[in-house]
Amino acid sequence: MWTLRAAVRRGLPLVRAACSFRGGFAPGPRDRRVRALSTFSGQSPNKGRSLTGSGGGATAGRGRKEEDEEEDEAGEEEEDEELLLERKPLLPQGAQRVFLLHPDVKWGAKKQTLTRAELQVAEAKALVHTLMNWSVEETMIVSTKTPDKKLVFGKGNFELLTEKIRGSPQITSVFLNVERMNPLTKKELETAWGVEVFDRFTIVLHIFRCNAMTKEAKLQIALAEIPLLRSNLRNEVAQLDQQGGGSRSMMGSGETFMQIQQRVLKEKEIKIKKALEKLKKRRHLLRNQRKKRELPVISVMGYTNCGKTTLIKALTGDAAIQPRDQLFATLDITAHSGSLPSRMTVVYVDTIGFLSQLPYDLIESFSATLEDVAYSDVIIHVRDISHPESDLQKASVLSVLKNLNLPNQLLGSIIEVHNKVDLVERYEPTEPNAITISALLGHGLEKLKAEIESAVLKATGKKLLTLKIKLEGAQLSWLYKEATVQEVDVIPENGTANVKVIISNSAYGKYRKLFPI
Repeated sequence: MWTLRAAVRRGLPLVRAACSFRGGFAPGPRDRRVRALSTFSGQSPNKGRSLTGSGGGATAGRGRKEEDEEEDEAGEEEEDEELLLERKPLLPQGAQRVFLLHPDVKWGAKKQTLTRAELQVAEAKALVHTLMNWSVEETMIVSTKTPDKKLVFGKGNFELLTEKIRGSPQITSVFLNVERMNPLTKKELETAWGVEVFDRFTIVLHIFRCNAMTKEAKLQIALAEIPLLRSNLRNEVAQLDQQGGGSRSMMGSGETFMQIQQRVLKEKEIKIKKALEKLKKRRHLLRNQRKKRELPVISVMGYTNCGKTTLIKALTGDAAIQPRDQLFATLDITAHSGSLPSRMTVVYVDTIGFLSQLPYDLIESFSATLEDVAYSDVIIHVRDISHPESDLQKASVLSVLKNLNLPNQLLGSIIEVHNKVDLVERYEPTEPNAITISALLGHGLEKLKAEIESAVLKATGKKLLTLKIKLEGAQLSWLYKEATVQEVDVIPENGTANVKVIISNSAYGKYRKLFPI
């Protein structure tokens, strides 16, 4: 654990996680040992450094000093945030031949109701295939009554699994498809089976790391890692206690190893939350700017890899959008401008995809980002209708949306879109209001745009009006600027025109004040 080593030992550089992911490896950073220690002790390495002027111009000297201090603080803040993102790799580099093992709970509180074992195994396979040079060697679904016990399975099944894995030299690791293993379970399974064992949280977290592009997404993932680091810390301290070193005071500080590391993690968590709060305020400012411009916002949501980004590209015509056929290709909420049939400008918001049994810590860390959805005017729920478990995927998405505490009016405005109909022969939706499309081929997009426009007008209270104006005045140019002009019917005999517009209540109020009838 990089946090542990950086706080108590000199001479160990921090390393950035290299992503064994379809896309390459991340380069390691420069050695910042002094900065790391000063960051976690709350001191700056520049502290105590004397600043002297040239002897003349005291006021100018103070000005330069203040500017230098501001630059130093900005630089330190940036480096501090970079240090918060430093971490060790979660998964081994290089090729892995994985034994995919799914514990199937048949009854009790742990039994899954919104999904089935086959769907979870298919998703787990897709997760493995997202990783570079990783492949699924074999898959097995094994029933269990005791998923929370140390060895997960009953004695008989556990012995059979041990014999199977030990007798298969081609298997290099096991993916135990549970949300989270505790450190003791991981240790016992790896000892029994002789290979590394990973859970769903570790695999998904690694993919998130590799797909995160913005500082906010990276910080959110770093925040989600804190519980994992704490769990690993307890395991490491337990091992040190067995060697007689975990509970001893260190470096004359009076603190034990455990206490030092708990403090380090707490300080890291506080710094990450502060950095995220700053970014949250910036998002709030951007939302206010959109609100002032009265641009309708449409959030596009759905299960991971259902085609959300492809749909936004088709609706906006933005060639810069590059969809990827993989899980969690989108982790950063992005906004894209588009226009509806009436030429009304709207903003489409691309969101993170959902997954059944998405680890709670990841959902919690991205909750601030998903807050943006609550400020939408309309939600589009995209479904991959070619997926055999599309109905269960829908249930998972709606369950998460309800937990976001969205306004009832917004939940009632959801437009359900059945995507990838080109992959299903003669598809007919069973839901009466669903719109069928192929985002990739462009089928059904005009009908969808018309439905979006109708929902936007209803949600925003915009009006469709025909206004009679004088061509010689400033009315027409004002309407082009403040409303959506659909049609201009010029009457040359009297120098007027009938203008068909879509206009908000506030803009119409301004128009009547500026141009009274």
